[in-house]
Amino acid sequence: MLYYVTVNPAKSKLMIRIKKIIAALRAAYPDVRCELDHANPLQLLVATILSAQCTDKRVNQVTPPLFAKYRSAADFAAAPAGELEEFIKSTGFYHNKAKSIRNCCQAIADKHAGQVPDTMAELVQLAGCGRKTASVVLGVAYQKAEGIVVDTHVQRLSHRLDLTQQTTPEKIEADLMQLVPQADWIIFSHLLIWHGRRRCDARQPDCEHCELLKLCPKIGIKT
Repeated sequence: MLYYVTVNPAKSKLMIRIKKIIAALRAAYPDVRCELDHANPLQLLVATILSAQCTDKRVNQVTPPLFAKYRSAADFAAAPAGELEEFIKSTGFYHNKAKSIRNCCQAIADKHAGQVPDTMAELVQLAGCGRKTASVVLGVAYQKAEGIVVDTHVQRLSHRLDLTQQTTPEKIEADLMQLVPQADWIIFSHLLIWHGRRRCDARQPDCEHCELLKLCPKIGIKT
């Protein structure tokens, strides 16, 4: 008996375009990486929590003295709330962030022997660690592709490139995971983030010099 699989022509064409987008961005940004400075999974987790509603540049200004003071999950868990808040105040929402970091690190110390877990199921149980943060830690610290990070740049460029019409990070991620080869899940978000910061500005994109000029339908851009 023969079985026939129907392939959606539009989706197939889009998948081909995404491969070309990834290739072009890899060529444009050969040194692409996570721009949050860190030396281990714990530091990356804390930095990612701090990056909510804050720039990576600001977080990187805050974390050197923070990481010099607190070196383990137990150190963060035992930190007086006020003291920790002073370190991270300039990142915004510091009350909630300090609480999340302390509670998150307490769980890591108590339930994971002080080591940041390396599975999505365990990470999302930690305070302040949603799916996006978990995907950052898994992808960057452990090289595990279990999802695609959808931050503001990824969300904006996914719409501009007409890769999805969804509006929530969860649904955008689901669409992208159906289109992007899993081997590229980790680097894909980094590429879009770098491109969003360096070329494809929200209000004044440099379309004239854009590496994706022939691949981008320029959704939402007024000509």
